[in-house]
Amino acid sequence: MRLWSIHPRYFDAQAVTSSWREGLIAQRVLAEPGSSLRSHPQLQRFLEAEEPLEAVAAYLGGVADEAGARGMDLDRSRIIAAGSLREPLVVTDGQLDYEWGNLRRHLLERSPDVAARWARVWRPQPHPVFVVVGGGVAAWELA
Repeated sequence: MRLWSIHPRYFDAQAVTSSWREGLIAQRVLAEPGSSLRSHPQLQRFLEAEEPLEAVAAYLGGVADEAGARGMDLDRSRIIAAGSLREPLVVTDGQLDYEWGNLRRHLLERSPDVAARWARVWRPQPHPVFVVVGGGVAAWELA
């Protein structure tokens, strides 16, 4: 499961689609308290939110917004919460940089045109549910 901290504007179509799919999986896991996948490292920051389902719904909403801007049709009725956050989730600049390196490698392999469009971006903007703070790569990423 990969729930990118990066704004979906930097994604190719494959990353938009997979972010939607992975977000829906995360939503299902968070909605089922007994799920064995609740301990998945990618879910940690959503579980730390005051309302985890609202947090993942807001994440899905951001992906759906980007998809809509590209003319892609994602079924928003699959989002089961309102997606309103009182406070944004936190992502460190180190985590954002780490993910940016991973995403750039994927884009170079499968979507060189998209990689070229963003080649001059040193650090991308975060997904709208996140606010960037100083720090290293998340411990759950390295686990």
